[in-house]
Amino acid sequence: MDIVVLDGYTLNHGDLSWRELKELGLCRIFDRTSSEEVVPRSEGAEILLTNKTPVTGADINQLTRLKYIGVLATGYNIVDIEAARERNIPVTNVPTYGTDSVAQMTFAHILNLTNRAADHSYGVKHGEWASAKDWCYWKYPLIELSELTIGIIGYGRIGKAVGNLAQAFGMRVLFYDPTTSSPPSEKVESVSLDQLFHESDVISLHCPLTDETENLVNKHRLSLMKKSAFLINTSRGLLVDESALADSLNNDEIAGAGLDVLAVEPPEADNPLFNAKNCYITPHNAWATKASRIRLMNAVIDNIKSWLRNEPKNVVNP
Repeated sequence: MDIVVLDGYTLNHGDLSWRELKELGLCRIFDRTSSEEVVPRSEGAEILLTNKTPVTGADINQLTRLKYIGVLATGYNIVDIEAARERNIPVTNVPTYGTDSVAQMTFAHILNLTNRAADHSYGVKHGEWASAKDWCYWKYPLIELSELTIGIIGYGRIGKAVGNLAQAFGMRVLFYDPTTSSPPSEKVESVSLDQLFHESDVISLHCPLTDETENLVNKHRLSLMKKSAFLINTSRGLLVDESALADSLNNDEIAGAGLDVLAVEPPEADNPLFNAKNCYITPHNAWATKASRIRLMNAVIDNIKSWLRNEPKNVVNP
């Protein structure tokens, strides 16, 4: 098999091994590939692997030997799956690998907003503790999670994992998910979207991006939130109207936000959230713990081996 990896660097910074993939055939691995380079680099490929490099219908039609496309992620919108279907080329993804890592990052943002550990550490390193009149100090309110309410929008694998962590902190758990008919336990309450925005002290987004969920967090819904509430988004950037969120933060209409995703990635330099009050942004790396990336690598290889055995799995264009 002739295998081409278009953008392997995101998955493997050098701390993982491509050995098992290379055992499957001739393997050419590129760190990054521009749209103009996709066809030249993929000529002769029978298996094409991509993370975020788009593979268009025009690309697929020019790659005459192509038999299989694997996406090194869960989302597969970067591949023209209809064009692949017309050529009888299966497109696979990896639906589960980062659940625990994303849930962990969700709480990293929640704990940062409630304990302000990063801000206090910064102050200590700049002499504020050394010059303090007392043996300790705090510049921001320190908030205990126990007895607070978290509202989780989207109660799939990651939403449930976040709910479990929240219960360990003693939080009340609400969720909104129109695809889930009943709560998974007596300790979790299914509510309407408006009730969730009204009652939650923390709102965490874990739903897919669809026509219905784009800009789900907009000016109106932000106005329903408590002034003391926090918004967390480790799902998809376009779930949030970024200008409306920036306005809400700057006008003290909500207390803060922790985001791992933005509408455009990498973001434009003039993104309004960069200068918004009490807004903390991480670079879409919630999924990227080493343990998560090992699971992803193993699943990608398992997808290929299953296809080679005529037992394809995780096919998104059957």
